[in-house]
Amino acid sequence: MAEMANQGGMTMNANEGLIPNVANRVHMLGIGGAGLSGAAQILHAHGHSVSGQDRSDSRFVRALRSLGVDVQLGDSRAELLPQDAEMVVRSAAISLEDLQVREAVRRGIPVLKYSELLGRITPRRRTLAIAGTHGKTTSSWMVYYALRGVCEALGRGAPDAGALVGGVCRTVGSNAVIPKPGGWFAAEACEYDRSFLQLWPEGAILTNVEADHLDYYGTMEALEEAFARFVDRIHPDGLLVVGRDVPERITNASHAQVWRLGKDFDVDLIGEQHGHFRFRLRGPGWASPDIQLAVPGAFNVENAACAIALVVGLVARVWRVEPGLAVIHAARWITRYKGAERRFEPWGTHGGVELIHDYAHHPTEVRATLEAARRALPGKPLHVLFQPHQYSRTARFLEDFVESLRGADRVVIADVYGARAHIDHTAADAGDLVMRLKRAGVDAEAGGPPKPSMKRLAERLPSGGAALILGAGDIDLAKDDLIEELALRGSPERAARR
Repeated sequence: MAEMANQGGMTMNANEGLIPNVANRVHMLGIGGAGLSGAAQILHAHGHSVSGQDRSDSRFVRALRSLGVDVQLGDSRAELLPQDAEMVVRSAAISLEDLQVREAVRRGIPVLKYSELLGRITPRRRTLAIAGTHGKTTSSWMVYYALRGVCEALGRGAPDAGALVGGVCRTVGSNAVIPKPGGWFAAEACEYDRSFLQLWPEGAILTNVEADHLDYYGTMEALEEAFARFVDRIHPDGLLVVGRDVPERITNASHAQVWRLGKDFDVDLIGEQHGHFRFRLRGPGWASPDIQLAVPGAFNVENAACAIALVVGLVARVWRVEPGLAVIHAARWITRYKGAERRFEPWGTHGGVELIHDYAHHPTEVRATLEAARRALPGKPLHVLFQPHQYSRTARFLEDFVESLRGADRVVIADVYGARAHIDHTAADAGDLVMRLKRAGVDAEAGGPPKPSMKRLAERLPSGGAALILGAGDIDLAKDDLIEELALRGSPERAARR
């Protein structure tokens, strides 16, 4: 896999030619975000002149700077907008009142949202878009791996597959891979702000649809309508692969062929070992060999099944490949996928405690992650640190979070991460969740900000136990504090002070 990691580097296909409908000189606001940073690397690889600004340093910022991209840190100021900028792109977190946005408007420079840029850099008829409430990041990387397997088997060369995903693949070491011209592209398609309606994919996965982002959509009906509009954008000659429970109201809007898990293709479970499943996949006229996933969780079986089905169904049609051959190579490469950062990501064993971090921030995700941890770490006391994401989401799903967290032996609730708080219409804080958990008989306590929460978590972590650190906010930035606290807990100096 060393070869694969090298090919994941952002200079592997540099200067393939400027992307049409994107200016040569692009300035990005919020360039350190998971989406914009990947897009910046893709533009740079195609020869565009890229610069940007972000409030704080991050691994994404450092990666861009290593490529020679000029990134300014700190508060936005009008004078930070380069004089030669021809296009400005802003992340969803950057408002129209940002000083550089206002300066761009004053100068008559086009200002695009990240989603609008994504629609321009993803190739029509060669984009595979992965949408859904849960599982987008993992499924996107699985699609990339399946494509890699089939491309390699056909002798087309591994770089024919590209990706732009909202999470870093732990093996590739990046959130973006640039395909050669004509290559297929796996893109994570987010429903927030109706971003996915900028894409025109050849094929797509819709993993599931649940109530989320209702601070933006308002109603479940509006959310489902947006998903219906998304599947309507798939090319009629393409393929839509959906999870078991996606409403027919949504799939009926697709003009492409639809394959539903459990109906048009299905999984045969063979076995399980510590939460890692072995299975076979059956589709229309094809069947896979045994597949042993390197990532735990029953939900990842369904993610892998949808990823393989999409790739096999499309390459059999577009490249005239025998589906039985395609599925062998797609399945073989899926087994090489070792996960994305912040998705059941091992932080190692420290002070006798096994640490795992996950991006889970919706009750369904929290429940699934706890279930996977129980299977992967049988018999270990399981302590959870959870950072709720958005006050409105915390209020809307308060009782659901209680039910999701009941499976833990102990829970520490960090302060709510309040991104996009300006459009939140209801509020619930960490104290509300702690109070409800205690009423339900759960050993729960408030932890405060991330660093104090990590310290509070460490205080009662038993040696031989396990800890889940959950949340989509900035809780992961306190990782080193937790590891240091666990290391100090066993030191002679700490023991003497006690």
